[in-house]
Amino acid sequence: MKMILLDRVTKTYQRNPHAALERISLHVDPKEFVIVVGSSGAGKSTLLKLLTREEKPTAGKIIVGGIDYDKLRDREIPLLRRKIGVVFQDFKLLPGKTVFENVAFALEIVGMSNREINHTVPRVLDIVGLQGKEKRMPMELSGGERQRVAIARAVVRQPKILIADEPTGNLDPKHAWDVIRVLEKINRYGTTVLLTTHNQDIVNRLKRRVITVKDGKIVSDRANAEYKL
Repeated sequence: MKMILLDRVTKTYQRNPHAALERISLHVDPKEFVIVVGSSGAGKSTLLKLLTREEKPTAGKIIVGGIDYDKLRDREIPLLRRKIGVVFQDFKLLPGKTVFENVAFALEIVGMSNREINHTVPRVLDIVGLQGKEKRMPMELSGGERQRVAIARAVVRQPKILIADEPTGNLDPKHAWDVIRVLEKINRYGTTVLLTTHNQDIVNRLKRRVITVKDGKIVSDRANAEYKL
């Protein structure tokens, strides 16, 4: 079974005569690490919003983790989103909470007990290399560390898929690679990773499958690919 399946998916917005995405088809296997590239406005963000069900397609079929989006009821969307972790360029951490509390919050809102939280959060912080920083506040961390807190929060519920939307966009090269190495580690644990990036160096050194989106269409889909802006 494919982890992500899109079949001739089109998305148009009322105010724009051009389709944001036009009849795109792609599939991603479980445990795969896929990079999505393309210039601003190419359709990458729309693709991610369709996968997290922030947007509905105008036409076509989407199946994620065995869930057929055509049959998805609104009340089932929170359950879907537990299967999909999302990391953004701007971290979106809660500034008044510590590292531990930021990650724990994702478990509190789904009703996990304090005992389970106290068992789970340190293990995830260890995976992202933040052991010993549990009591720090976000403003006491570097940008790379803040992004790793955001990744820990996104994966603490053990999602099947992690979407990382330009996660290194605000980071210097060293911290960017720290974040990429964490994503690779999470992928090795069995999570499917979908990474969007503008960083040519990252794409070319990772040597992963690269899907290129241009003007709402997939113009290339190659394994072990390099990418030139």
